[in-house]
Amino acid sequence: MESNAQVAGREALSRARRVVVKIGSALLTNDGRGLDEAAIGGWVDQIAALHLRGYEVVLVSSGAVAAGMVRLGWQVRPSAVHELQAAAAVGQNSLTECYETHFARHGRLTAQVLLTHDDLSDRKRYLNARSALRTLVGLRVVPVINENDTVVTDEIRFGDNDTLGALVANLLEADLLVILTDQEGLFDADPRHHSTAQLIQEGRADDPSLSAVAGGGGILGRGGMATKVQAACLAARSGASTLIASGRQPDVLTRLLAGERLGTLLGPDHAPMAARKRWLAGQLQVRGTLTLDPGAVKVLRDKGSSLLAVGVKSVAGQFRRGDMVLCVDDQGQRVAKGLVNYGADDTAQILGKPSHQIEAILGFMEAPELIHRDNLVVL
Repeated sequence: MESNAQVAGREALSRARRVVVKIGSALLTNDGRGLDEAAIGGWVDQIAALHLRGYEVVLVSSGAVAAGMVRLGWQVRPSAVHELQAAAAVGQNSLTECYETHFARHGRLTAQVLLTHDDLSDRKRYLNARSALRTLVGLRVVPVINENDTVVTDEIRFGDNDTLGALVANLLEADLLVILTDQEGLFDADPRHHSTAQLIQEGRADDPSLSAVAGGGGILGRGGMATKVQAACLAARSGASTLIASGRQPDVLTRLLAGERLGTLLGPDHAPMAARKRWLAGQLQVRGTLTLDPGAVKVLRDKGSSLLAVGVKSVAGQFRRGDMVLCVDDQGQRVAKGLVNYGADDTAQILGKPSHQIEAILGFMEAPELIHRDNLVVL
């Protein structure tokens, strides 16, 4: 799990210019005691210092639900969606006001941005969100992003703000995702139970052995180290490195960007994807599944070709034209995903058929491909 030639090392951090910083609930609320304004002020001071050095910083902040819990007198995070929504509504105002006050000390404006999964899964809304965030960054405003817990449902939620941070890194083509947590980083064993546990200083984001040593979530948040490793994999798809470090370390952000060996650095092992491919790779929800024959699997993986109906063996799910679908091999292993040109019922009629027969079968032809290669990403 040590670094190799393909992993962007600490020295590369000095070249980072656009940075997404995610701060977790346990830090923001001092383990559930209410918003820790002194700690928040410290992180704001560091972000302001990075701004003066020319960095573009986007903040992804948890804490609305946890802050609302404290104000409501709740000791245990609720599981019911409507109670989480209520807590988020109560806590979000306090969280936003706290950031606004501290950034004002440095003459910096902030912008509250609340997102749901739909905002990043719909192509048009994705592009609108990217345009707005890029404009804010260009104006030297600090976007403060959170999941819109007040309106989100179980079906569309990101699941945790680690994932949201990674998707924002993809959205803005950031160089670096910094995840501040209440742990020093990722260890090769649980340090709470193993005195010999060693901090993993550097590694590859897609190293499968990392998942084996990542744990679960805490009382206040939904994410644990497992979600942080998953977020690093997602961020790596756009070429971003991920740093997982303790937010309680003094001047942690400025020290990390100076290349100090704090926390765990997980780097990408491939070049950044094109913007549209990055968006496709980041989609968490699919509407259906296409099972491919071995020939189609080979063509997609080896040649990056479009998916034709002739290479599809079966279809599952109810989806419409333009929806995201998952492509699997005949063992159910993920191969690719993309935006399909035909709905589920039409796809069922043309699967296994050559493209020149589509119009005769359906009475029309939207496109000769079931999924065009520009709308498809191999997993």
